[in-house]
Amino acid sequence: MVFQDWGYRDRTEAGERLGALLADAGFAAERPVVLGLPRGGVPVAAGVAAALDAPLDVIVVRKLGLPAQPEVALGAVGEGGVMVLNQHLIGQTATGRAELAALEVRERALLEERADRYRALRPRIPLEGRCAVLVDDGLATGATARAACAVARALGAARVVVAVPVAAPDSAEAVAAVADTLVCPLRPPSFTAVGAWYTDFGETPDAEVDVLLALAAAREAPEADDDVLVGWEELPGHLTVPPGARSVVLFAHGSGSGACSPRNARVARTLNDAGLGTLLFDLLRESEADRTFDIGFLAERLEGATRWLLGKSPDLAIGYFGASTGAAAALHAAASRVSTARAVVSRGGRPDLAGESLPAVRAPTLLIVGGADAEVLELNRAAQRRLACDNRLDVVPGATHLFAEPGALEAVCVLAAAWFREHLP
Repeated sequence: MVFQDWGYRDRTEAGERLGALLADAGFAAERPVVLGLPRGGVPVAAGVAAALDAPLDVIVVRKLGLPAQPEVALGAVGEGGVMVLNQHLIGQTATGRAELAALEVRERALLEERADRYRALRPRIPLEGRCAVLVDDGLATGATARAACAVARALGAARVVVAVPVAAPDSAEAVAAVADTLVCPLRPPSFTAVGAWYTDFGETPDAEVDVLLALAAAREAPEADDDVLVGWEELPGHLTVPPGARSVVLFAHGSGSGACSPRNARVARTLNDAGLGTLLFDLLRESEADRTFDIGFLAERLEGATRWLLGKSPDLAIGYFGASTGAAAALHAAASRVSTARAVVSRGGRPDLAGESLPAVRAPTLLIVGGADAEVLELNRAAQRRLACDNRLDVVPGATHLFAEPGALEAVCVLAAAWFREHLP
């Protein structure tokens, strides 16, 4: 490979450049699985997977950082009980066995927590007999990359390739010794830190990892058939409670949407797969179309459905999933002093229409907006500033208001399921 002295704008650009380099080198012909090292390596890996037309997954490892200097890696732990140690550094820092064991216990607990999150809705892509391309945003000490190589081999990978945009020269040599191939276009002799070679090296949140994995999975998955929904009481709808479910998410639909909405049915299927019950129903009858923006009225309907549901199963935990004006109704209902809602998710919603109810919402609230839905995105940002509860705003890149772009709705499904799983039993 040719080593150049340029850096990168951000991880997305690094992934695009690294992916083009791997594609030109013929790696697509090996039909690899691309594995990003969470969290910063996943945006880079997404670009590589797209360039190679390959599936994207994660391989979870945790650095064993020196307590006094966390950026100094004494080693790393990985899925499957793998541990790699830098004996030279351990000797230099006089780290004792007890201290090292305590580090391992702490980091392995965090590793398992993160692995559980990523595997909750997406089974691991099998590596047996395949080429595994491990991608990170750079190599400083190389400890995590070496641990990832060990994990990939333990999972049956026939060939292990490590691909990174930038690396310290000595770390690149150490990783090349345990990988079958190392691809790294930038190995500056003056290397100080990975972030020094990026203009934007901000933290990658778990939500971004969720979105990138969902978008990649959508490239591979066939279109699912839509459910046929049946009637419920006086308002058309459908109640699904998986065996053992302790929570039900009620859907509050906006104008032009309802119990038979394919978009809502897709989200509901994902929640059901995650072990959550769902209740989809029409907040308005056809004759009530003029009340689409009557947020108080919509909230009353939602509260009535909640009472009906709790009357049948009083021990259920309640969540609300709102879209468009239905999101405002969900937040208005959640702001009630007697509300039982324990989590709210808004998809392309209008939370601003909840008005003075926003500061009174106590349920943790997730706002999901398409990156190309500029006006609604600004309205959500303004509404978020008024929320006093635990809240987050996640943007699905390139998505418009209806999330009709390939993979956009799948990203909504993953984000919503992760939020409800975090906040509901």
